[in-house]
Amino acid sequence: MQLWPFVVYCALVGGLIAAMLGLSYVLGQRHQDRATGAPYESGIVSEGSARVRFSAKFYLVAVFFVIFDLEAVFVYAWAVAVREAGWPGYIELITFVLILGATLAYLWRVGALDWRSVPQGRKAR
Repeated sequence: MQLWPFVVYCALVGGLIAAMLGLSYVLGQRHQDRATGAPYESGIVSEGSARVRFSAKFYLVAVFFVIFDLEAVFVYAWAVAVREAGWPGYIELITFVLILGATLAYLWRVGALDWRSVPQGRKAR
């Protein structure tokens, strides 16, 4: 096995990286104004801290979105291969969608998708 093409490739990549970093260091601007390090969004000066605490429900809804978004990917993949999958594939898809539908119904029932502070069916103690 010849190793020299890999060594030449690594040397070229390393040289390219060194050249890019060196040029950005030599040609880059050097100023330490106070506003340089401040966050900037569309010309609006930021207010407050960037360390805002989100409720755990926010992350829970994000996870639910990812799960049900992946369902759409699987259904699309099935639709592409529907002729090859035949009836067994159709039955598997229906089973998959029913299981996810039951999961969604359960999450809805227990209030996991409710954004209010106290779910409607429960009273605060």
